[in-house]
Amino acid sequence: MNGAHDMGGMAGLGELPLQDDEPVFHARWEARVLALTLAAGAWGKWNIDRSRHARERIPGPDYLAMPYYGKWCAGLVRLLLEEGMVSAAELASGRPDPSAAVATPRFTADRVAAALRRGGPTIRPLDCQPRFELGEAVRARNINPEGHTRLPRYVRGHAGVIERLHGAHVFPDDNAHGRGENPQPLYTVRFAARDLWGPSAGPNDSVRLDLWEDYLEPA
Repeated sequence: MNGAHDMGGMAGLGELPLQDDEPVFHARWEARVLALTLAAGAWGKWNIDRSRHARERIPGPDYLAMPYYGKWCAGLVRLLLEEGMVSAAELASGRPDPSAAVATPRFTADRVAAALRRGGPTIRPLDCQPRFELGEAVRARNINPEGHTRLPRYVRGHAGVIERLHGAHVFPDDNAHGRGENPQPLYTVRFAARDLWGPSAGPNDSVRLDLWEDYLEPA
């Protein structure tokens, strides 16, 4: 979707501060939000793409005002409400409903390390011939979907060259909306910086993006 989260190539959003020896978390609450997100996700009520889309649906002014893990918290709250895992009254009071059923957590502390090492691989068997070949010129489709997409706005309509094929991976645009995994070929595509940003960009600079086949068309 086109929203405040798709900031690639945009100016005027302020300086990005760089911090030497930056900690993993800047405050304890950030670690708690990550832990809550992992614990809630273990129930299998949503997938990573739907989780991302929940954060994308935060209204633009709120999104831009929130710190990184503030967005994670807001997205998690949305998912919990949508799935009926908490009620609006419970969130408002900060207390569980005494009449609600108590569920046993699926993601206990002793399982965390192994789960993080395992991750969530998205590669799937490739049961079709890739449409594009290495070295082939392609163009990112000029699409503006209302739902989740991993195709950055700044590259749509621009031409690039296929540099690598990564096999088939879960297609996030469908996976985020419960339409199935729809695995398809995933390519690394190189775009010349001047084709994206104009003559002020460095002549030898380029941008490489991993893009699913449905995002591309012959150039």
